[in-house]
Amino acid sequence: MSEVNQQVIADRLGLSRATVSRCFTNHPGISAVTRAKVFQLAAEIGYTHLESRSPSVRKKKKQANFSVLICSETEEYFREDYESPGEEILVGVSEYAQVNDILVDVHFISPNATDLSDPDFQKIAGLKDRSGRGILLVYPFPPTVIAQLAKRFPVVSTVDQVQTTGIDCVDVNHYDGISRAIENLAAAGHERIGFYTKDYPIAATWSYRRHSAFIQKMARLERIVFPEDLIGIFPRAFGSTEAGIEEVFKRTKQGVSAWVCAADHQAYDLIDAFEKKGLSVPKDVSITGFDGIQQDKNSPTLNTLEIPFRSIGTTGAERLAARVHKRFGGTQHVYISGKFRKGKTVGPRA
Repeated sequence: MSEVNQQVIADRLGLSRATVSRCFTNHPGISAVTRAKVFQLAAEIGYTHLESRSPSVRKKKKQANFSVLICSETEEYFREDYESPGEEILVGVSEYAQVNDILVDVHFISPNATDLSDPDFQKIAGLKDRSGRGILLVYPFPPTVIAQLAKRFPVVSTVDQVQTTGIDCVDVNHYDGISRAIENLAAAGHERIGFYTKDYPIAATWSYRRHSAFIQKMARLERIVFPEDLIGIFPRAFGSTEAGIEEVFKRTKQGVSAWVCAADHQAYDLIDAFEKKGLSVPKDVSITGFDGIQQDKNSPTLNTLEIPFRSIGTTGAERLAARVHKRFGGTQHVYISGKFRKGKTVGPRA
């Protein structure tokens, strides 16, 4: 296996070796986007720049150190047919870190890693010797991991609202986003609206919050919600994506004219499934997503809530810096509103 170093990163990304080096030293001439791409690739190939520094250099700089932990398999994170929210979050983190001279290292953690003794965590030097100053979490982590991290470090979670004591959370305003989606569907004449999500290796708490927002908004509009029209969440979880989508198709045949999906990738799954079954979106059924991520140039533009991932990353880093300086202060949950985007997947009620 070839040596993992900065030149490998430079070659993979088409950058100069000097540019890669400057990404790791908060050079003001490097854009946050470029830094984020370098951080991601470094994490993917196992290059840890903080470990490569000599003790004297680290002592001289006395810089804060943020470890960004991304709970995702790399194959899923870097899938080519779907933009990664994590990349935009990293851009925001990079912006804040660069301005405030904070060193950042990024690591991918498998969703199957449920304890800090797992090799995915053991490879991170800052977690083993507690030299790391703060931990920023991207995507849902197992509760056991969050609890162990919170005992050792200041921790901030992004895009996942955890209830562990002492952890700050920065997230999108779920109710506002779902509310706008339902209002858009109601304006198009839809009355019977269903909610769809799916099972994940680690419970996606954001899907529960969007489900709660769905129920609340439908009640405020005095719209009846049939329990059978809530798919993929207790007690109507089906164990597999295929089974859940089949139930969505069944409920559509029985009168649901529009679906609110908890995430954009779920919405794209439904669009593909409907097309295979001979139903057209939005002619026969309307679909709304949540994330604001375009799958690919050939996919229809979704009606969706665009999550300000970059702002979430910046705010998350800012909150982590505050927690590093005041470890045991009061926790905060910060909600940032997104922008609703009208696309081509919602039409008049058939």
